Amino acid sequence: MILSFTKSPEGFGRGLVLLCLLLVSSWPALAFDLSDLQQKLQQTPVVRGDFSQEKYIAGLPIPLVGLGQFCFSNKHGILWDLTVPIKQRLRITKDGLALETQDGKWQLQAGQDSRQTRLFLDVLQGDTDELHKQFQLALNGNSEDWQLTLTPKTALLKQIFTRIQINGGALLSKVELFETSGERTVIRLQNSKADTRLTAEEARLFE
Repeated sequence: MILSFTKSPEGFGRGLVLLCLLLVSSWPALAFDLSDLQQKLQQTPVVRGDFSQEKYIAGLPIPLVGLGQFCFSNKHGILWDLTVPIKQRLRITKDGLALETQDGKWQLQAGQDSRQTRLFLDVLQGDTDELHKQFQLALNGNSEDWQLTLTPKTALLKQIFTRIQINGGALLSKVELFETSGERTVIRLQNSKADTRLTAEEARLFE
């Protein structure tokens, strides 16, 4: 749309008012809020890709690094195939964290904090309603380049994290956890591709 301004003060004034009205009326459409983010992340049933995980520990000159592939299902959970430094398959569901044994069965890890595994699922699922129960949420950016900062508001999480930062665009790309101990974990999701359904093998692993 092209706005034409006359040289008269009245014409310029009317054009300026019209321009302001157009900007104000288009603002809601341009805004990107938490409900938009939740809808964006939940509209993709399955995501696959590569991941890298860096754990920064005080006293160590370089981070501990893990590499592998992941498969995320909005309905089921996460398959985490670690290939470096060791080969190990993990599964995170609403039941908790499980490791695949040599005979192909899943062994639920005793002592794992179910709240932390649930938190990780909530982050990947973009469940901002659930996250808001435990964190103050601050969203910046737009639908193609956004950052969500989670600041703990419960006593338990305040003992563990100072904040969590999540970055993404079309898909989630990075999760960074800052711990009260000074340690930091960076998880990068790379080469991610969206899909509409699991493969037969992936569905079997979630059973």
